[in-house]
Amino acid sequence: MPSAALAQQREKPAQPHGVPAAPRSSPPAQNKLTIAVGGAFSSMDPHYFNFGPNNALNSYVFEPLMRFDPKFQPQPALAVAWKAIDEKTWEIKLREGVTFHDGSPFTADDVVFSFARIPTLLLSPGSFVYAVKPIVQAEVVDPYTLRLHTATPVPLMPYNLTNVAIVSKRHGDGMSTASFNSLQSAIGTGPYRITAFSVGDQATLQRNDAWWDTQPYWTTVSYRSVTENASRIAALRTGEADIIDQVPTNDVADLKANPKVAIIAMPGQRLIYLAPDASRKLSPFVTDLAGKPLEVNPLRDPRVRRALSLAINRAGLKDHIMDGYAAPTGQLMPEGLSGYEPAITVDPYDPEHAKKLLAEAGYPAGFGLTLHGPNNRYVNDAKLAEAVAQMWTRAGVKTQVDVMPAAAFFSRALRAEFSMRLAGWGSDTGEASSDLTELVASSDPAKGRGAVFMPDKYSNPKVDTIIEQALATIDQEKRESLYREAERLAMPDMPIIPLHHQVNIWAVRQGLTFHARMQERTNAWDIEPR
Repeated sequence: MPSAALAQQREKPAQPHGVPAAPRSSPPAQNKLTIAVGGAFSSMDPHYFNFGPNNALNSYVFEPLMRFDPKFQPQPALAVAWKAIDEKTWEIKLREGVTFHDGSPFTADDVVFSFARIPTLLLSPGSFVYAVKPIVQAEVVDPYTLRLHTATPVPLMPYNLTNVAIVSKRHGDGMSTASFNSLQSAIGTGPYRITAFSVGDQATLQRNDAWWDTQPYWTTVSYRSVTENASRIAALRTGEADIIDQVPTNDVADLKANPKVAIIAMPGQRLIYLAPDASRKLSPFVTDLAGKPLEVNPLRDPRVRRALSLAINRAGLKDHIMDGYAAPTGQLMPEGLSGYEPAITVDPYDPEHAKKLLAEAGYPAGFGLTLHGPNNRYVNDAKLAEAVAQMWTRAGVKTQVDVMPAAAFFSRALRAEFSMRLAGWGSDTGEASSDLTELVASSDPAKGRGAVFMPDKYSNPKVDTIIEQALATIDQEKRESLYREAERLAMPDMPIIPLHHQVNIWAVRQGLTFHARMQERTNAWDIEPR
């Protein structure tokens, strides 16, 4: 018999996709919305790269079985109900009557195909395999019923599956990512059909009038990547864009003064952090003060990593770099979300203590370091890198900065080319499991932790054991207790150096209402005329 905790997994009732301010009549026949986003999307293959800008665009065309509501709880999408019928089996009821954009029916065969396709994309720079790897068998009971069998309990199955887009077996079987980018295979069930696409530039989408859910107001969406902040703001001011995301914090006051523009700020759960090379004996961008490579990587020493954390004035970063739009932190999750540990506090700004720790670790005079990062991915990312470098240099770690476009940065990061990098991570599941497996646990592609082995990641077998136990724990309270235990054990070692949780900022033209979500995305179905 299922456990009491499993019995609590009730069938979920269907809920509307958008969050309209008030009931409205049927949307008009023709109208257009132009969205300018700061992230550079790289593919229309929803399985290729687990990357925020890609996932945001692909969500217009493809849907998962479950999707998150604004509070990060799974709600029905292509699945109408799900339940754990025993500790190793999930039964999923699919939505009947749904069609792909070409009119072909959506069935369980498309789900099984989508799950099987993900592990075959061996060159993925960031895989979704973590979500489907626990499934040892996807059993088709009938065209609209699936049973997912796992080797061990997977209590987070509904959360994991919110990240798995379902593609058409008819159009995807045997097709590569290139086929999706050419739009030959980019045929989903979502609220919009894609009619034009240029990598890192723009996409044109037409409303899917056969969509099963509430129709969006907009018949046409022009979705543009404008990575340069000034250009994105200019597009809003001139009317070339109706809404923009990633508003630079130092532009907020000026935009607020414009009566034709409204600012929307939403506290987010994306962690901005510094990732040290915590494992390799030799690290490519660590030197002595004369620039000569060190024979032993100082970043392997937890005292050095702690010293670097203590040398950072997080309150100063919030006030002077982020203009108040940040929540300084010393841990993975923001307060109020699953996995937050009240006992873990933000490191104080204490450069003298930092210098003492460096001396204890054998670096009384410090050493040299290069901090790498993107210059067009996170809010004020390049400015943050420069400010942190100055703080470290004052504490004795002579730090240079090398920032670059996100595409180049992530490609190099995947090859472990850096010694220290500024990065961001937003939980895939809305709770701590994603952050723990990706940022704290040892690199292990065989267990779904990354697409490739990362030799520079922190590794602590005791922490790994607790994380694995948490991921197999059905009882929610016990699972969250294990999350917190893993953080309490790992964070004193500084596997990463947390800076803050990002506040997401949009600017929208007068006359539109935008229902922002913590998930960061700019969804056309969350925007409507006042």
